[in-house]
Amino acid sequence: MELPVLFRDTRFVVLDKPAGLAAHPGPRGGASVEDCFPALSRRRDGPWLAHRLDADTAGCLVVALRKAALLAAQEVFAAGRAEKVYWAVVCGTPPGESGVCEQPLLRRSNRAGWRIGVDPAGQRAVSEWRVLGRAQDPAWGELAWLEVRPHTGRTHQVRVHCAALGCPLLGDALYGTHDYGMGGAPLHLLARAIRLPLVPELAAEAPVPPHMRAALARLGWKEGRPGIGDAGERLPL
Repeated sequence: MELPVLFRDTRFVVLDKPAGLAAHPGPRGGASVEDCFPALSRRRDGPWLAHRLDADTAGCLVVALRKAALLAAQEVFAAGRAEKVYWAVVCGTPPGESGVCEQPLLRRSNRAGWRIGVDPAGQRAVSEWRVLGRAQDPAWGELAWLEVRPHTGRTHQVRVHCAALGCPLLGDALYGTHDYGMGGAPLHLLARAIRLPLVPELAAEAPVPPHMRAALARLGWKEGRPGIGDAGERLPL
């Protein structure tokens, strides 16, 4: 397996993970990002995933090529110093043009499986968001294009916080009431950019995947926009 490389040095590779591919093998096996590790490095002390993305999320995934790099990246993530930008296409509209969602999240399990829910007993979770575009679509109704910057790294955080704002992600049958006529199409969530303030720093930006292009074009996105977000600003934040 080969995946597009967005950044590479002697310490790290940032891969452009497609939606639908697991980051690591699950209990039932199947393809994962780790299948491409032999092509990245044949060292005995690596590679390792420096963090994780949901299987349904596309975009920037950091892989450490050696143990010292892994430990340095894990320290940055644990301290909350990793700067991440997500692009989300959501159904409905959030309350306002920008804001911060601070809803604690708790994992709940039952016989059917597990999911994440907003719960006062859960872990602290903070997501900063702003609207980059709005549109009325004849098939999907009102859509919005959000830039989301999570300040914590909880499982399914962006998905659950968007749903808590009253605008679940397009294609999200788990945290929306249905998949909005997407027929099982990939989730419209992109890990657009990441920066780790190391020396030297790691910074990468993922292109818009094919399955999100039509919806984002309706919302004002144009191919070749020079940077992150509506105003064209780049990382660092």
